[in-house]
Amino acid sequence: MKLNETPSGERITIGFFGMRNAGKSSLVNALTDQSVSVVSDTPGTTTDPVKKAMELLPLGAVVIVDTPGFDDVGDLGELRVKTTRRTLAYTDIAVVVIDAQKGMSMLDISLISELEKRNIPYVKAYNKSDASTVVYDDGIAVSARDKKGIEELKAAICGVYRSSTENKRIVTDILCDDPTVLLVMPIDEAAPKGRIILPQQQTIRDILDAHGACICCQPEQLSKMLECMESPPDIVITDSQVFGKVASIVPDDIPLTSFSILFARYKGELQTLVDGAMKIHSLNDGDTVLISEGCTHRRSCKDIGSVKIPNMMRSFTKKELNFVFSRGGEFPDDLSGISLVVHCGGCMLNQKEMHYRMATAEQNGVPMVNYGVAIAEMNGILRRSLKVFSDIKVDKF
Repeated sequence: MKLNETPSGERITIGFFGMRNAGKSSLVNALTDQSVSVVSDTPGTTTDPVKKAMELLPLGAVVIVDTPGFDDVGDLGELRVKTTRRTLAYTDIAVVVIDAQKGMSMLDISLISELEKRNIPYVKAYNKSDASTVVYDDGIAVSARDKKGIEELKAAICGVYRSSTENKRIVTDILCDDPTVLLVMPIDEAAPKGRIILPQQQTIRDILDAHGACICCQPEQLSKMLECMESPPDIVITDSQVFGKVASIVPDDIPLTSFSILFARYKGELQTLVDGAMKIHSLNDGDTVLISEGCTHRRSCKDIGSVKIPNMMRSFTKKELNFVFSRGGEFPDDLSGISLVVHCGGCMLNQKEMHYRMATAEQNGVPMVNYGVAIAEMNGILRRSLKVFSDIKVDKF
Protein backbone atom coordinates (compact mmCIF):
# COMPACT_ATOMS: atom_id res chain seq x y z
CA MET A 1 0.00 0.00 0.00
CA LYS A 2 1.38 3.38 -0.96
CA LEU A 3 1.88 6.07 1.66
CA ASN A 4 -0.93 8.27 0.36
CA GLU A 5 -3.25 5.25 0.36
CA THR A 6 -2.49 4.21 3.93
CA PRO A 7 -5.60 4.72 6.09
CA SER A 8 -5.16 7.56 8.57
CA GLY A 9 -6.35 5.26 11.34
CA GLU A 10 -3.51 2.85 10.55
CA ARG A 11 -0.69 5.42 10.47
CA ILE A 12 1.51 5.66 13.55
CA THR A 13 1.23 9.13 15.06
CA ILE A 14 4.46 10.57 16.46
CA GLY A 15 3.98 13.78 18.46
CA PHE A 16 6.76 16.24 19.32
CA PHE A 17 6.13 17.92 22.68
CA GLY A 18 8.02 20.23 24.99
CA MET A 19 8.53 23.81 26.04
CA ARG A 20 8.59 26.83 23.76
CA ASN A 21 11.91 27.37 22.00
CA ALA A 22 13.22 23.90 22.87
CA GLY A 23 13.60 23.37 19.13
CA LYS A 24 10.64 21.09 18.42
CA SER A 25 9.97 22.57 14.98
CA SER A 26 13.64 22.52 14.02
CA LEU A 27 13.88 18.89 15.10
CA VAL A 28 10.75 17.96 13.11
CA ASN A 29 12.29 19.59 10.02
CA ALA A 30 15.56 17.73 10.60
CA LEU A 31 13.80 14.40 11.10
CA THR A 32 11.63 14.76 8.00
CA ASP A 33 14.39 16.46 5.99
CA GLN A 34 11.76 19.00 4.92
CA SER A 35 10.62 22.46 5.99
CA VAL A 36 7.46 21.18 7.64
CA SER A 37 7.28 23.77 10.43
CA VAL A 38 8.08 27.47 10.62
CA VAL A 39 11.24 28.01 12.67
CA SER A 40 12.02 31.17 14.64
CA ASP A 41 13.91 32.22 17.76
CA THR A 42 10.69 33.86 18.96
CA PRO A 43 8.97 31.67 21.57
CA GLY A 44 5.50 30.48 20.57
CA THR A 45 6.05 30.47 16.80
CA THR A 46 4.08 27.21 16.44
CA THR A 47 0.47 28.16 17.22
CA ASP A 48 -1.37 25.04 16.05
CA PRO A 49 -0.38 21.39 15.62
CA VAL A 50 1.35 20.84 12.26
CA LYS A 51 1.03 17.39 10.70
CA LYS A 52 3.21 15.70 8.10
CA ALA A 53 2.59 12.23 6.63
CA MET A 54 5.77 10.40 5.72
CA GLU A 55 7.52 7.02 5.62
CA LEU A 56 9.74 6.24 8.59
CA LEU A 57 11.47 2.90 8.19
CA PRO A 58 11.12 0.35 9.61
CA LEU A 59 7.84 1.58 11.13
CA GLY A 60 6.32 2.43 7.74
CA ALA A 61 3.66 5.10 7.22
CA VAL A 62 3.58 7.63 10.06
CA VAL A 63 2.20 11.07 10.85
CA ILE A 64 4.62 13.53 12.46
CA VAL A 65 2.90 16.17 14.63
CA ASP A 66 4.65 19.37 15.75
CA THR A 67 2.84 21.00 18.68
CA PRO A 68 2.81 24.38 20.47
CA GLY A 69 4.81 24.64 23.68
CA PHE A 70 3.34 23.37 26.94
CA ASP A 71 4.48 26.57 28.63
CA ASP A 72 2.60 28.98 26.34
CA VAL A 73 1.08 31.96 28.14
CA GLY A 74 -1.82 34.38 27.85
CA ASP A 75 -5.38 33.70 26.74
CA LEU A 76 -4.28 32.44 23.33
CA GLY A 77 -1.49 30.48 24.95
CA GLU A 78 -3.97 28.63 27.15
CA LEU A 79 -5.94 27.65 24.07
CA ARG A 80 -2.76 26.43 22.39
CA VAL A 81 -1.84 24.33 25.42
CA LYS A 82 -5.36 22.88 25.40
CA THR A 83 -4.92 22.00 21.72
CA THR A 84 -1.58 20.37 22.48
CA ARG A 85 -3.13 18.28 25.24
CA ARG A 86 -5.85 17.23 22.83
CA THR A 87 -3.10 15.94 20.52
CA LEU A 88 -2.09 13.47 23.23
CA ALA A 89 -5.40 11.69 22.66
CA TYR A 90 -4.21 10.26 19.34
CA THR A 91 -0.44 10.12 19.89
CA ASP A 92 1.12 6.66 19.56
CA ILE A 93 4.68 7.77 20.36
CA ALA A 94 5.82 11.01 22.01
CA VAL A 95 9.14 12.74 21.52
CA VAL A 96 9.79 15.03 24.49
CA VAL A 97 12.12 17.74 23.20
CA ILE A 98 14.28 19.25 25.96
CA ASP A 99 16.68 22.16 25.64
CA ALA A 100 20.02 20.52 26.54
CA GLN A 101 21.40 23.87 27.69
CA LYS A 102 18.63 24.29 30.26
CA GLY A 103 17.87 20.69 31.18
CA MET A 104 14.48 19.36 32.24
CA SER A 105 11.98 21.81 33.67
CA MET A 106 9.17 21.06 36.08
CA LEU A 107 6.77 21.28 33.14
CA ASP A 108 8.85 18.67 31.27
CA ILE A 109 8.59 16.40 34.31
CA SER A 110 4.82 17.03 34.47
CA LEU A 111 4.51 16.24 30.76
CA ILE A 112 6.38 12.95 31.15
CA SER A 113 4.18 12.07 34.12
CA GLU A 114 1.10 12.64 31.96
CA LEU A 115 2.53 10.50 29.15
CA GLU A 116 3.14 7.67 31.58
CA LYS A 117 -0.36 8.03 33.00
CA ARG A 118 -1.78 7.76 29.47
CA ASN A 119 0.52 4.80 28.65
CA ILE A 120 2.09 6.68 25.75
CA PRO A 121 5.65 5.47 25.02
CA TYR A 122 8.12 8.31 24.75
CA VAL A 123 11.69 9.25 23.90
CA LYS A 124 13.59 12.16 25.45
CA ALA A 125 15.44 14.20 22.83
CA TYR A 126 18.00 16.64 24.26
CA ASN A 127 18.19 19.23 21.50
CA LYS A 128 20.94 21.86 21.10
CA SER A 129 23.38 19.31 22.51
CA ASP A 130 26.06 20.79 20.25
CA ALA A 131 26.05 23.90 22.46
CA SER A 132 25.82 22.09 25.80
CA THR A 133 28.58 20.73 28.01
CA VAL A 134 26.18 18.60 30.00
CA VAL A 135 25.85 14.93 29.08
CA TYR A 136 22.44 13.28 29.55
CA ASP A 137 22.24 9.50 29.63
CA ASP A 138 18.44 9.13 29.85
CA GLY A 139 17.69 10.23 26.31
CA ILE A 140 19.10 10.96 22.86
CA ALA A 141 21.50 13.84 22.34
CA VAL A 142 20.53 15.63 19.13
CA SER A 143 21.29 18.83 17.28
CA ALA A 144 18.61 19.98 14.86
CA ARG A 145 20.98 22.65 13.58
CA ASP A 146 23.80 20.24 12.73
CA LYS A 147 21.46 17.27 12.11
CA LYS A 148 23.43 15.18 14.59
CA GLY A 149 21.77 12.31 16.42
CA ILE A 150 18.82 12.21 14.00
CA GLU A 151 19.35 8.59 12.98
CA GLU A 152 19.77 7.62 16.64
CA LEU A 153 16.47 9.39 17.40
CA LYS A 154 14.70 7.51 14.61
CA ALA A 155 16.04 4.21 15.96
CA ALA A 156 14.90 5.09 19.49
CA ILE A 157 11.40 5.95 18.25
CA CYS A 158 11.15 2.63 16.45
CA GLY A 159 12.48 0.80 19.49
CA VAL A 160 9.99 2.18 22.02
CA TYR A 161 7.07 1.63 19.65
CA ARG A 162 7.97 -1.99 18.96
CA SER A 163 8.48 -2.76 22.63
CA SER A 164 5.11 -1.23 23.59
CA THR A 165 2.90 -2.91 21.00
CA GLU A 166 2.02 -6.43 20.06
CA ASN A 167 1.34 -7.73 16.58
CA LYS A 168 -2.29 -6.67 16.39
CA ARG A 169 -4.58 -8.66 14.15
CA ILE A 170 -8.17 -8.02 13.14
CA VAL A 171 -9.43 -11.61 13.00
CA THR A 172 -6.72 -14.11 12.07
CA ASP A 173 -5.41 -14.44 15.63
CA ILE A 174 -8.58 -16.38 16.52
CA LEU A 175 -8.57 -18.57 13.39
CA CYS A 176 -6.70 -21.69 12.37
CA ASP A 177 -3.74 -21.62 10.01
CA ASP A 178 -4.58 -20.91 6.36
CA PRO A 179 -8.22 -20.04 7.10
CA THR A 180 -11.09 -19.77 4.64
CA VAL A 181 -13.24 -16.74 5.40
CA LEU A 182 -16.58 -15.85 3.84
CA LEU A 183 -17.22 -12.10 3.80
CA VAL A 184 -20.77 -10.82 3.30
CA MET A 185 -20.57 -7.27 1.97
CA PRO A 186 -23.80 -5.54 0.88
CA ILE A 187 -23.47 -2.90 -1.81
CA ASP A 188 -26.20 -0.30 -1.32
CA GLU A 189 -26.69 3.44 -1.78
CA ALA A 190 -24.44 4.21 1.17
CA ALA A 191 -21.51 2.20 -0.23
CA PRO A 192 -18.73 4.27 -1.86
CA LYS A 193 -18.86 4.05 -5.63
CA GLY A 194 -16.22 1.83 -7.21
CA ARG A 195 -14.67 0.58 -3.95
CA ILE A 196 -15.37 -1.24 -0.72
CA ILE A 197 -15.34 0.37 2.69
CA LEU A 198 -12.19 0.54 4.79
CA PRO A 199 -12.97 -2.12 7.45
CA GLN A 200 -13.62 -4.63 4.67
CA GLN A 201 -10.35 -3.72 2.94
CA GLN A 202 -8.37 -4.08 6.15
CA THR A 203 -10.00 -7.37 7.07
CA ILE A 204 -9.21 -8.82 3.65
CA ARG A 205 -5.59 -7.69 4.01
CA ASP A 206 -5.34 -9.28 7.47
CA ILE A 207 -6.62 -12.60 6.08
CA LEU A 208 -4.26 -12.51 3.10
CA ASP A 209 -1.32 -11.69 5.40
CA ALA A 210 -2.12 -14.92 7.25
CA HIS A 211 -2.14 -16.83 3.93
CA GLY A 212 -5.88 -17.31 4.20
CA ALA A 213 -8.52 -17.37 1.48
CA CYS A 214 -11.25 -14.71 1.16
CA ILE A 215 -14.59 -15.36 -0.49
CA CYS A 216 -16.78 -12.28 -0.90
CA CYS A 217 -20.46 -12.03 -1.71
CA GLN A 218 -23.53 -9.92 -1.17
CA PRO A 219 -26.33 -11.13 1.13
CA GLU A 220 -28.42 -12.25 -1.83
CA GLN A 221 -25.73 -14.73 -2.88
CA LEU A 222 -24.95 -16.08 0.61
CA SER A 223 -27.13 -19.21 0.51
CA LYS A 224 -25.83 -20.25 -2.89
CA MET A 225 -22.25 -19.55 -1.86
CA LEU A 226 -22.53 -21.79 1.21
CA GLU A 227 -24.02 -24.57 -0.91
CA CYS A 228 -21.19 -24.33 -3.46
CA MET A 229 -18.37 -24.57 -0.91
CA GLU A 230 -16.85 -28.06 -0.56
CA SER A 231 -16.32 -27.47 3.16
CA PRO A 232 -17.81 -24.77 5.43
CA PRO A 233 -15.83 -21.58 5.99
CA ASP A 234 -13.87 -21.16 9.21
CA ILE A 235 -15.88 -18.01 9.90
CA VAL A 236 -18.47 -15.76 8.25
CA ILE A 237 -18.00 -12.02 8.68
CA THR A 238 -20.84 -9.72 7.73
CA ASP A 239 -21.78 -6.07 7.62
CA SER A 240 -23.76 -5.13 10.74
CA GLN A 241 -26.70 -3.79 8.77
CA VAL A 242 -27.59 -7.25 7.42
CA PHE A 243 -26.60 -9.19 10.53
CA GLY A 244 -30.11 -10.49 11.16
CA LYS A 245 -30.61 -11.74 7.62
CA VAL A 246 -27.18 -13.36 7.49
CA ALA A 247 -27.65 -15.04 10.88
CA SER A 248 -30.84 -16.67 9.64
CA ILE A 249 -28.92 -18.24 6.72
CA VAL A 250 -25.60 -19.27 8.29
CA PRO A 251 -25.86 -22.61 10.19
CA ASP A 252 -25.32 -22.37 13.95
CA ASP A 253 -22.18 -24.50 13.81
CA ILE A 254 -20.37 -21.94 11.61
CA PRO A 255 -18.81 -19.05 13.55
CA LEU A 256 -20.38 -15.71 12.68
CA THR A 257 -19.44 -12.16 13.60
CA SER A 258 -19.38 -8.67 12.06
CA PHE A 259 -16.81 -6.19 10.83
CA SER A 260 -17.91 -3.70 13.50
CA ILE A 261 -17.48 -6.20 16.30
CA LEU A 262 -14.02 -7.13 15.03
CA PHE A 263 -13.04 -3.47 14.93
CA ALA A 264 -14.49 -2.89 18.38
CA ARG A 265 -11.89 -5.38 19.59
CA TYR A 266 -9.14 -4.12 17.26
CA LYS A 267 -9.51 -0.42 18.06
CA GLY A 268 -11.08 -0.33 21.50
CA GLU A 269 -12.23 -2.45 24.39
CA LEU A 270 -14.85 -4.92 23.19
CA GLN A 271 -15.98 -5.91 26.69
CA THR A 272 -16.72 -2.27 27.57
CA LEU A 273 -18.76 -1.85 24.40
CA VAL A 274 -20.67 -5.08 25.06
CA ASP A 275 -21.49 -3.79 28.55
CA GLY A 276 -22.66 -0.53 26.96
CA ALA A 277 -25.08 -2.42 24.71
CA MET A 278 -27.02 -3.52 27.78
CA LYS A 279 -27.90 0.13 28.47
CA ILE A 280 -30.13 0.13 25.38
CA HIS A 281 -32.67 -1.98 27.30
CA SER A 282 -33.04 0.60 30.10
CA LEU A 283 -33.37 3.78 28.03
CA ASN A 284 -36.39 5.89 28.94
CA ASP A 285 -38.60 8.44 27.22
CA GLY A 286 -36.70 11.70 26.81
CA ASP A 287 -33.22 10.18 27.14
CA THR A 288 -30.56 11.62 24.84
CA VAL A 289 -28.28 9.38 22.78
CA LEU A 290 -25.08 10.71 21.20
CA ILE A 291 -24.32 9.20 17.79
CA SER A 292 -20.61 9.79 17.13
CA GLU A 293 -18.70 9.14 13.90
CA GLY A 294 -14.97 9.38 13.34
CA CYS A 295 -15.25 10.52 9.71
CA THR A 296 -17.22 13.07 7.71
CA HIS A 297 -18.59 10.95 4.87
CA ARG A 298 -21.47 12.16 2.72
CA ARG A 299 -24.76 11.27 4.33
CA SER A 300 -27.70 9.78 2.42
CA CYS A 301 -31.33 9.11 3.22
CA LYS A 302 -30.25 5.62 4.31
CA ASP A 303 -27.22 6.69 6.34
CA ILE A 304 -26.52 4.24 9.15
CA GLY A 305 -25.55 6.79 11.79
CA SER A 306 -28.08 9.56 11.26
CA VAL A 307 -31.03 7.48 10.01
CA LYS A 308 -30.85 3.71 10.48
CA ILE A 309 -29.46 3.55 14.04
CA PRO A 310 -31.94 6.12 15.46
CA ASN A 311 -34.89 4.41 13.76
CA MET A 312 -33.76 1.00 14.96
CA MET A 313 -33.32 2.20 18.56
CA ARG A 314 -36.73 3.88 18.65
CA SER A 315 -38.34 0.73 17.30
CA PHE A 316 -36.45 -1.59 19.66
CA THR A 317 -36.95 0.44 22.87
CA LYS A 318 -40.45 1.73 22.07
CA LYS A 319 -39.27 4.99 23.66
CA GLU A 320 -39.25 8.62 22.52
CA LEU A 321 -35.49 9.18 22.36
CA ASN A 322 -33.55 12.31 21.49
CA PHE A 323 -30.47 12.03 19.25
CA VAL A 324 -27.51 14.37 18.95
CA PHE A 325 -24.53 13.89 16.65
CA SER A 326 -20.78 14.48 16.48
CA ARG A 327 -18.58 13.84 13.46
CA GLY A 328 -14.92 13.80 12.48
CA GLY A 329 -12.17 14.79 14.89
CA GLU A 330 -14.45 16.30 17.52
CA PHE A 331 -15.73 14.36 20.51
CA PRO A 332 -17.36 16.24 23.41
CA ASP A 333 -15.42 16.36 26.67
CA ASP A 334 -18.64 17.17 28.52
CA LEU A 335 -21.31 14.48 28.14
CA SER A 336 -23.77 16.00 30.57
CA GLY A 337 -27.30 14.97 29.71
CA ILE A 338 -26.17 12.04 27.54
CA SER A 339 -27.52 8.61 28.51
CA LEU A 340 -25.62 6.54 25.95
CA VAL A 341 -22.90 7.04 23.33
CA VAL A 342 -23.25 5.00 20.15
CA HIS A 343 -19.99 5.22 18.18
CA CYS A 344 -19.04 4.07 14.70
CA GLY A 345 -16.45 1.37 14.19
CA GLY A 346 -13.66 3.96 14.19
CA CYS A 347 -11.93 2.83 11.00
CA MET A 348 -10.63 6.38 10.39
CA LEU A 349 -9.38 6.76 13.99
CA ASN A 350 -6.31 5.17 15.50
CA GLN A 351 -6.45 3.01 18.60
CA LYS A 352 -5.26 5.82 20.88
CA GLU A 353 -8.10 8.07 19.75
CA MET A 354 -10.71 5.36 20.31
CA HIS A 355 -9.33 4.64 23.78
CA TYR A 356 -9.45 8.38 24.54
CA ARG A 357 -13.10 8.59 23.53
CA MET A 358 -14.01 5.54 25.56
CA ALA A 359 -12.11 6.91 28.56
CA THR A 360 -13.92 10.24 28.21
CA ALA A 361 -17.27 8.46 28.26
CA GLU A 362 -16.20 6.42 31.29
CA GLN A 363 -15.04 9.54 33.15
CA ASN A 364 -18.44 11.10 32.47
CA GLY A 365 -20.19 7.97 33.72
CA VAL A 366 -21.82 7.39 30.32
CA PRO A 367 -21.91 3.89 28.80
CA MET A 368 -20.66 3.51 25.24
CA VAL A 369 -21.39 1.00 22.49
CA ASN A 370 -20.49 0.87 18.81
CA TYR A 371 -22.73 0.36 15.80
CA GLY A 372 -22.06 -3.32 15.27
CA VAL A 373 -22.44 -4.35 18.91
CA ALA A 374 -25.64 -2.29 19.25
CA ILE A 375 -27.16 -3.71 16.06
CA ALA A 376 -26.29 -7.27 17.05
CA GLU A 377 -27.95 -6.83 20.45
CA MET A 378 -31.08 -5.26 18.96
CA ASN A 379 -31.29 -8.16 16.50
CA GLY A 380 -30.93 -10.67 19.32
CA ILE A 381 -27.74 -12.18 17.95
CA LEU A 382 -25.00 -10.49 19.99
CA ARG A 383 -24.29 -13.62 21.99
CA ARG A 384 -23.82 -15.68 18.86
CA SER A 385 -21.53 -13.09 17.31
CA LEU A 386 -19.31 -13.15 20.40
CA LYS A 387 -18.84 -16.92 20.64
CA VAL A 388 -15.57 -16.63 18.71
CA PHE A 389 -14.11 -14.58 21.61
CA SER A 390 -13.65 -16.77 24.66
CA ASP A 391 -12.83 -13.85 26.97
CA ILE A 392 -15.96 -11.74 26.33
CA LYS A 393 -18.94 -12.06 28.68
CA VAL A 394 -22.48 -10.75 28.24
CA ASP A 395 -24.33 -9.76 31.42
CA LYS A 396 -28.07 -9.97 31.71
CA PHE A 397 -29.76 -6.59 31.39
